[in-house]
Order: sequence, then structure tokens, then C-alpha cells
Amino acid sequence: MISVQKADGTSEPFDREKMVRSLRRAGVPKQLEHRAIDHIESKLYDGIQSWELYQHVSEFLGSSEHPYCKSKYSLKQAIMMLGPTGYPFEDFVAKILEIHGYKTEVRQILNGKCITHEVDVIASKDGKRAMIEAKFHNNPGNRSDVHVALYTKSRFDDVKIKNRLDEGWLVTNTKATTDAIGYAKCENLKIVSWGYPEGESLRDLIEKYTMHPITMLTTLSTSMKAQLLGHHIVLCKDICANHTLLDMLPLSKEEKQKTLDEIHFICEEEKSAS
Repeated sequence: MISVQKADGTSEPFDREKMVRSLRRAGVPKQLEHRAIDHIESKLYDGIQSWELYQHVSEFLGSSEHPYCKSKYSLKQAIMMLGPTGYPFEDFVAKILEIHGYKTEVRQILNGKCITHEVDVIASKDGKRAMIEAKFHNNPGNRSDVHVALYTKSRFDDVKIKNRLDEGWLVTNTKATTDAIGYAKCENLKIVSWGYPEGESLRDLIEKYTMHPITMLTTLSTSMKAQLLGHHIVLCKDICANHTLLDMLPLSKEEKQKTLDEIHFICEEEKSAS
């Protein structure tokens, strides 16, 4: 049996069906899906690192007749690129909340009962206000453990009365530990992690509402993505709706068109970019 070494140091048996599901989530065509799996299985060895599996799939898709599938397959890695400061991740979380009808404010300074806090996101909806801790990790193997949940709850308790806050949330780009989730349930602290809660996890919300970050674009350089993020442009769908957002970048007409083609593919737009 072939084992796969995960980012958190644990190992698990290679699961062909899990690989198929990840390809389907990325919208890889069925005829390409089988070839991608065959390619992966030809590279397998016992103890292979999970990042190696990703790299093999990414390279295969990038050189295929559907190269933009590579963009959507790299979603988790793209979220990791919303760093290193974590500020773009806070903007990203705010955008997701806005899609759900929340009014948001980022990086607010609030006076608490004991000390002053910089709060990542304040979200308001239906007369209720929530304090959101956006916990960003640069390493996919790092999980938000119970200490992060305790820290978030403590901060919420300090600011909730003076600032009329009703809820405390913890949103993280990686997984949360079982203890963190258990504590959050006990203390009515809402957690949204990469894979939790089922159906409403960060990954689910991104895919359900096409909230794909610009960091997944293969047609832009790292510096160009950083420039967009610096102007709080974090979503592909924002550029899809307003092509002029790309005008700040040093792109030729042909390069801009390639980027728009990729963005429309990611946003699942049938209409081609103009």
C-alpha cells in the first residue's frame, strides 16, 4: 500500500477516489481526469509528500489542452499566497461576508474593558454585530488549535460590551483541531476553517459563490498580484465585473486578454472576455 506524507506530518494511504474528487472540484473535464490520475499513479512511491502529488497534477494540467484547470486546482495554495502579512486574507474574509449580506469593516481599533485591540473584521447584519478573528497560516500543515480559539474568545469578551458586539467568529485558512472546534461549540464561538463546517467551510463558500482569489491566476506575475492586493483587489470576480481593474498593471493587450480569459474560466463565465 502506497502511503502519502501530509503537510502536518501524518501519513495516510493514497486514495485514488480522493484525487478524483479534487480534480472534479476543479472542473477538470472527465477525459482529462483519467489521464491526470494515470499520470499521478505513474509517479507514486511509498512515502510520497502531498506537495509532490499537487506538483505533479499541477504540471500535468498546465501542459494539457485545458491549462486553466491548473488555476482552480491550486485553490488551497492560492489562499496560502494571501500573505505573508495576513492583511489580504482579512480583505478576502470581508468579501466573503459581504456576499452574504454583511456590512464589513477591516482592521478596526476597539477599546475593550481592559485593553485596546485591533480587530481583523467587524461584520454587521440584521441588527447584529460580529467580531471576526481572521487567522492566517503560511503553512498548510499548521492548524488553528484550541489556544487560537481561547485567544479569540478572550478578545471578544473584552470588547463585546463597550462595542455592542453579539458574536465572536474565528475564520482560518487551514484546518481547526478537534479541541478548538469542541471549545468553540461550548462557548458559542463560530468557527469557519478550510474544511469545517461541512457544506459551509471556507472551501465550500469559495466554490459555491465563486470567491476565487486573484492569487490563483497563472497569467500574472507574483509582483502583479501583490500590486492588485495592495489596492484591496482580492477576487477574480471583481475583475470579471470590471476589466479596467487590470489597467494598473503593465500588461500588453495580448497579455491582458490572456488574463481575462483565465479569469472568466475561473468565474465560470460563458461569455468570453471582450
